[in-house]
Amino acid sequence: MTPRLFASVSVVGILVAVASSEFVTAQAPTTAARTARTANTYTAPRTADGQPNLQGYWSNTTYTPLVRPNNVTKEFYTKEEAEEIVKRAATTEGEQTVPGTIADVHYDFTQFGLDRSQSALALNLRTSLIVDPPNGKLPPLSPEGTRRAAARAAMRKEMGGPYDAAQNQSLAVRCINMDRNGPPMLAGAYNNNYQIVQTPGYVVIIVEMLSDARIIPLDKRPHPPEAVRLLTGSSIGRWEGETLIIETTNFTDKTAFQGSSEKMRLVERFTRVAEDMIRYQFTVEDPATWTRSWSAEVPWKKTVGPLFEHACHEGNYGLANILAGARADERRAQEAAKSR
Repeated sequence: MTPRLFASVSVVGILVAVASSEFVTAQAPTTAARTARTANTYTAPRTADGQPNLQGYWSNTTYTPLVRPNNVTKEFYTKEEAEEIVKRAATTEGEQTVPGTIADVHYDFTQFGLDRSQSALALNLRTSLIVDPPNGKLPPLSPEGTRRAAARAAMRKEMGGPYDAAQNQSLAVRCINMDRNGPPMLAGAYNNNYQIVQTPGYVVIIVEMLSDARIIPLDKRPHPPEAVRLLTGSSIGRWEGETLIIETTNFTDKTAFQGSSEKMRLVERFTRVAEDMIRYQFTVEDPATWTRSWSAEVPWKKTVGPLFEHACHEGNYGLANILAGARADERRAQEAAKSR
């Protein structure tokens, strides 16, 4: 089966799955939906130590952007509109690249079963993952946030172009940390799968991307001293009823989630709302960056394991080839200029 035909089949399959998905909190809050949400009596199964059981394999795959697009003025799409958006996006992802172009150098998502149209997906009628502020946008920058954004831009300019040095590439390109790993954990183009494992005193979230693992203690230990800074922060969890709450602090300035500072405080909430669904919510607090806190919500859909190793690391040949390719382009440009 050709990649293009395989993608077409995938689009049909995903729309069937999407049409059968029910996720009340991701749909427009009609009177019936509000009543259904209030009357929801689902209780998660329990682990041996009596905690809500979140264990299993999950996917946070979505076609919903974090920030509401500028040309969209409503909070929710209709079901038909959402399905059409998924169909168009999945078709685009399944299209072949043009041979000999830069885009063609990357492996084909569809051919290797990586693109989102081949993943477990819960239909989300929201026009943005951000639910607060209600406009679906990031809050305005604070004065300190504005100054820091300008300073970061000046530093990037001083460092040169993205292909001038390995350090100029993002943490994601260098396979150090990606949006799927977080925290917060947001879907990318592929590898949006997780395994949750619970033991007395700990919750472990195994991330498919980078074969990473978040080990979250559930005791009431304090966070490290403020001087201790970690790339993915210090995470400590607790249970409140049916919800696992994880608070993460002590980030580094290199993390810079959506432009955040090292002072960001992140609160994540995991609530199992159905046998095959987890509601993942997070709230970002960072007065050093934004004028107010903001929150987002993502449905996680049950999927099939196991997770496979994602062998990506900073020392791989891809990063070296990116820089070598840039130097080759520069030499060709110089030679062309001389011939003219």
